Amino acid sequence: MAGSKSYTIVEYFGGEDGYRCGYCKNPTGNFSHGMWSHTMTVQDYQDLIDRGWRRSGKYVYKPILKETCCPQYTIRCHALKFQPTKSHKKTLKKMNKFLSKGELPKGKEDGEPMDSLCEEAHPREPSNARHPELNCTVIVDVEKEKVKCPSNPDVQKDGGKTEETLSETTQTATASASDESSSPAPKPEVTERKNSMVFPGMGADPSRPPCRKAKDVRKERRLQKEHTRQHTDEVPTIVSSTPLSAINNNQPKTLEEFISESQSDSFSQCLEVRLVPVNFEDPQFLESFEQSVALYASYQMTIHGDDPSECNESKFRRFLCDSPLEAERSPGGPEMGYGSFHQQYWVNSRLVAVGVIDILPTCVSSVYLYYHPDFASLSLGSYSALREIAFTRQLQKQSPKLSHYYLGFYIHSCPKMRYKGQYRPSDLLCPETYVWVPIERCVPQLDNSRYARLNQDPDAGDARMLNDVGRALVLYRRAVMPYAAYSRKRKGSNDETEVQQYAGLVGQDCAERILLYRS
Repeated sequence: MAGSKSYTIVEYFGGEDGYRCGYCKNPTGNFSHGMWSHTMTVQDYQDLIDRGWRRSGKYVYKPILKETCCPQYTIRCHALKFQPTKSHKKTLKKMNKFLSKGELPKGKEDGEPMDSLCEEAHPREPSNARHPELNCTVIVDVEKEKVKCPSNPDVQKDGGKTEETLSETTQTATASASDESSSPAPKPEVTERKNSMVFPGMGADPSRPPCRKAKDVRKERRLQKEHTRQHTDEVPTIVSSTPLSAINNNQPKTLEEFISESQSDSFSQCLEVRLVPVNFEDPQFLESFEQSVALYASYQMTIHGDDPSECNESKFRRFLCDSPLEAERSPGGPEMGYGSFHQQYWVNSRLVAVGVIDILPTCVSSVYLYYHPDFASLSLGSYSALREIAFTRQLQKQSPKLSHYYLGFYIHSCPKMRYKGQYRPSDLLCPETYVWVPIERCVPQLDNSRYARLNQDPDAGDARMLNDVGRALVLYRRAVMPYAAYSRKRKGSNDETEVQQYAGLVGQDCAERILLYRS
């Protein structure tokens, strides 16, 4: 990734205690390993979710599938190969009909319930109060630069001391994680226009022909009954990537064609989708913040039955705004960069839904969705997932490795949560070997047992297991060192079992990159 060296810093909590399950309501049946991430690189989080981890705000957790009451398997969809089912097409048509006539469908939502992020995880508190050195924001080499930590004069005062930090360390560092987000990526300008699906910073697609006037596009659409791009002066739109020659050739409509229909000038409702970085220094994020908080509270109270105190601004910030992910840019990555974003859905300048997503090196990861209860009949859970799949396909044109859409966890033992398996082709992650297995091969196993290995090769193991726990990196007294060096410094240390468990769960790559905080 471009930019200065960054580290992930975590505190590991283990997973001995059971807590309430948000799916079957078992009061003590949900078990998971957890860690608080003070800061995290997008590559480390990509590698962690590929080992069954998932974040809830800054809390990152991994269900213990053999023990938990409702085993949760990581699921991903092959976005480039995805074809909408009849049910998906019905959802897309329902939205387009609403945009056309302005009439909401009757009845309640017939689509898919969304995960309750607050109930999935059982977040533990961070240690900032006990360890003020974790309030610094930059990792530096103490040999070259004196530690700077304005928020804590005591840390700054002894930051230049290297007596304990240089003899056995691989690097010396200050801890890198304030409660605030790290330095944001440059913010693109946004130009709004009626009937445009706005994604700031996407830039022009070099694989497409030059822009044409909007009136010419509309004329061609009317004459040929096809769905082509509309343009603003600076901001691209979500459009169909289907060649003109393939249209009207008895081909089924693509996902992009259904979406482009929502841009019709004849529709009475204007739908606009905005991609906003989760950053309190971003003007667009700040401008819509109060509306987002109100929308979240309305959703949680009406859909999930939360008490007002459970969905106030503080909880909103903690779960849906506070992200450990550092905004990053890469020459081969998407133009808006990697990190955490809110994908906002506006109808006639009214915020009706927000999808919280993470853009990572090889995927778009769905975090949460909340929407206005008045629009529940539009099946916004399904609709937003389809939009996010289309968005993933669009990003893949800029970043070829970014080709999957992660839907969080698939819970086969909970019938209401099986809907995620309808976004195919999709894979489930084997909880023992961490390889991806097509869901068609997994379902028969899960029909027979709540827990299943999934990988049917009996000889396969975890190829990325860290065999030498001494190689795991730790952060001790602002110094980065292998665990073996830490153990020699801390004679009589009795945490090897815990560190061994942590290293086994995060895998070799992460254990040798992530800094595990030691006090």
